[in-house]
Amino acid sequence: MIRLCAIVLTLGLSAMPATADPARWQGEWPETDFSKTSITDWSEIISGGPPKDGIPALDAPDFRSAASETRIAPREPVITVEIDGAKPRAYPIRYLTWHEIVNDRVQGRPIAVTFCPLCNSALVFDRRVAGQVLSFGVSGKLRHSDMVMYDRQTQSWWQQAEGRAIVGALTGSELRHLPSWLESWADFTARHPDGLVMEEPSYNRAYGRNPYRGYDSAAKPFLYDGAQPPHGIAPLERVVRVGDRAWRLSRLAEAGELREAGVTITWRAGQASALDAGEIGAGRDVGSIRVRDGAGRDLPHDVMFAFAFDAFWPDGIWMLGR
Repeated sequence: MIRLCAIVLTLGLSAMPATADPARWQGEWPETDFSKTSITDWSEIISGGPPKDGIPALDAPDFRSAASETRIAPREPVITVEIDGAKPRAYPIRYLTWHEIVNDRVQGRPIAVTFCPLCNSALVFDRRVAGQVLSFGVSGKLRHSDMVMYDRQTQSWWQQAEGRAIVGALTGSELRHLPSWLESWADFTARHPDGLVMEEPSYNRAYGRNPYRGYDSAAKPFLYDGAQPPHGIAPLERVVRVGDRAWRLSRLAEAGELREAGVTITWRAGQASALDAGEIGAGRDVGSIRVRDGAGRDLPHDVMFAFAFDAFWPDGIWMLGR
């Protein structure tokens, strides 16, 4: 409880969620069409504390060569994006912890790099929907403790974990989930010494510090009152989600590699948890995951907390190996 209170004080989150009521939200969101929605129970959407854009998304960030970067600790996690024809890019979690969304363009492709600390969900999406290029911001709302994004073009709300519009004109639309993965800064630079890394944003933030200290060993998720995961799995245990299937990270760490359900998942030691120690680079080792198909191609996936998988994929398949 002490650690969760520290999160509240550090980020300005409210421990008492605001009442869910679209009529009350209309003043802040005059351009959002609340009559169009896939939400049947508005109480699932709550305020996380910060208002709209209170957590500022980043647009068109600068990059520097990986070889010139000296501030990032070797074990710190980065989101790696590799798109044909472009130099590989690393988006450090030390920045995404404080900004949650990066709107970027790689080799002409508009992408959104996203990270929800409360669900440990790091996803990269193509920002094009029905021929329109969207840009995203942080709404300040949560659903099942997961960030609700919004697009600036239609003011529709999007569920980050699913990449799906849940409120507004684009309700039902889905973003294309692109292959990316979390790995250590040391692993990225070893493979791509000529790669690029996102430059430090020009905000007054304690980049490299973890405002969610001890969160991933807490007894329960923050601002979540849903069901607990089945099979005795702890709610804040990491799982690897591929489609509607989930593998426990602990099982993958023990096996090193698993070939199941048409995918190959490998685990490699050396990546620090971003939600453990006060300094991200000092977090305990949770390892890195790569997910590939039978032809060796990287597949979209997520390394998220078990409670979030169960909340968004209640009929999902748990790959328990027994």
